[in-house]
Amino acid sequence: MGYNNITSPPEFILVAFSDLPHLESFLIFAFILMYLLTIFGNLLIIILIQFEQNLHKPMYFLLSNLSVVDITYTSVTVPKTLANYFTGDKSISFPGCFIQLYFFVSFASTEFLLLTAMAYDRYVAICNPLRYPMVMSRSVCFLLSGASWIVGFIDSIFSLFVSLFDFCKSNAINHFSCDLRALLTLSCSNTDNIERVIFAECLLIGMSSFMLTLISYVYILNTILKIKSTEGRKKAFSTCTSHITAVTLFYGTMISIYVRPASVSSLEYDKYFSVLYIALIPTLNPFIYSLQNKEVKRAFWKLCNKVHHGSKMFIMH
Repeated sequence: MGYNNITSPPEFILVAFSDLPHLESFLIFAFILMYLLTIFGNLLIIILIQFEQNLHKPMYFLLSNLSVVDITYTSVTVPKTLANYFTGDKSISFPGCFIQLYFFVSFASTEFLLLTAMAYDRYVAICNPLRYPMVMSRSVCFLLSGASWIVGFIDSIFSLFVSLFDFCKSNAINHFSCDLRALLTLSCSNTDNIERVIFAECLLIGMSSFMLTLISYVYILNTILKIKSTEGRKKAFSTCTSHITAVTLFYGTMISIYVRPASVSSLEYDKYFSVLYIALIPTLNPFIYSLQNKEVKRAFWKLCNKVHHGSKMFIMH
């Protein structure tokens, strides 16, 4: 659909996966399944941490924040994608598009920072275990999580500047959401400066968070290797495996798309690859943090027993 006047369209059209009609139904079904698992899994993590006294620890407090972020930044995009598919109306209003973009970038930036805070938590727990209760106090946990949310939302303001550009090439976005790179390709304004800002912001938040996380794990690995017993090394490292897995998945997919020059960007590649970090990773995170975590699994079965006992008492009465 063309839009040839030098102005901004009243709405955009989200192409989504309609360019591959034989795969569209499968991908939409996958979106539904992943979104339901994301909501259920992350809500379960939040409930377990909230009601299980043994999980009232800094690591789980930060994990509950991560679960909130996973729910919210998936909810910013996936429901609209599903609504467009089932109604047949693939449009999104001009203001709605940039509101979606702003909140998505905000939640994604917050996740970067929370993963860094969780790496710091593991660093203190393993490298300075005697000082852990003092260093990772309740106030420090609130400070780390609060700063992650605030900085994430402030850092994303630059994405709103794109709304000031003229969009005259087309109003069809080759994506299933209002993706930043896809929007820039539709603008007839000079986008060189904003692309430099985007690249710098990705380096500032993405790469700096990654480097801080990497440095934390260099110290952690060095400390673990100094532990004499094999069992002790295994136990220490097991407390980090979930976080390492989550970091690798999230950082790998996000950085591979956004921390590179626009000239080598493929919108088709970006669109299908972004399914991983928008829908799949938030689905996997609850499983990553629970399958190898004995405390979370104990809390889950304890909750199941309470629910089962409560239902039996209700039936008896």
